[in-house]
Amino acid sequence: MYLKDRLKLDVSPEKSQIINLRKRESEFLGFTIRANKKGQKRVAHTGIKAGKKQKIKSEVKKHILRMRTSPMAQNAARFNSFVLGIHNYFNRATHVSVAFSRLAYDLRAFMYNRLKQIGKYGHPANPPPTYSKFYSLGYRTFKVANVYLYPLANVKTKNTMGFSTELSLFTAAGREQIHKKLRPDLRQEIYLLTKSSIPNQSVEYMDNRISRYSMKMGKCEITGMYLFASDVQCHHYIPLHSGGNDKFNNLRILHKEVQQLILQTHKVTIDVLKNKLELTELMMNKINNYREKYTLDPV
Repeated sequence: MYLKDRLKLDVSPEKSQIINLRKRESEFLGFTIRANKKGQKRVAHTGIKAGKKQKIKSEVKKHILRMRTSPMAQNAARFNSFVLGIHNYFNRATHVSVAFSRLAYDLRAFMYNRLKQIGKYGHPANPPPTYSKFYSLGYRTFKVANVYLYPLANVKTKNTMGFSTELSLFTAAGREQIHKKLRPDLRQEIYLLTKSSIPNQSVEYMDNRISRYSMKMGKCEITGMYLFASDVQCHHYIPLHSGGNDKFNNLRILHKEVQQLILQTHKVTIDVLKNKLELTELMMNKINNYREKYTLDPV
């Protein structure tokens, strides 16, 4: 990202102040920014604020101590949610890899000494699809309660593209580009799903639930509508009591009201859901197919 302006505005709670980014860095929302020379131009050198790095380090230690006290899959998943969240936020910094590598180095002894008795340290072997989607297998990490912890150092910078003059409400091509840009951010919804807790469900179910959501691009497998994390229901196609399992191929990502219709037996409620969802004949056939697996009559 090239900087053409010599002076930038740094807004503080008390007053606005002009900052010369060529001479010293400024801070904003946890990021640092400075205009460093590159050839005949100035480019943005962005990193993570020192105070924010200390806060991240403190939060990581809290998660590690919680896992040490209670080595449960839920606590390991909370750690992964935290790591994925801060990676997703700070990966816009140009030097994010350097910052997180240093954080991982500073925390290496702390993590190893407290997790070596409750987990296994090494390269991931056959990790779940969610791990492979976001992280490299070249980093060693701990496996706690059958959950691989996301490596703190494994993050890369992501280019932040500037505004395009092609985006316009007044041309057909411009409107098409805007619609493409409006596609929901799956990473954010996946992050919210990793934070959710479902009692009495296996680690395999929780991992495959996220993997299935990611593979289906966040869409309901019956209606095709995009699902926010709060609307997601992971359905067993073949029920557990009939020999079904928590494997990827037996799970379906559905809107919560669609799953309610599949399992519903009260006629009045069925009619209300059918009218609300505005289902097509093809969608109804799929729903009845799902109901058949649960030995329920067609609706």
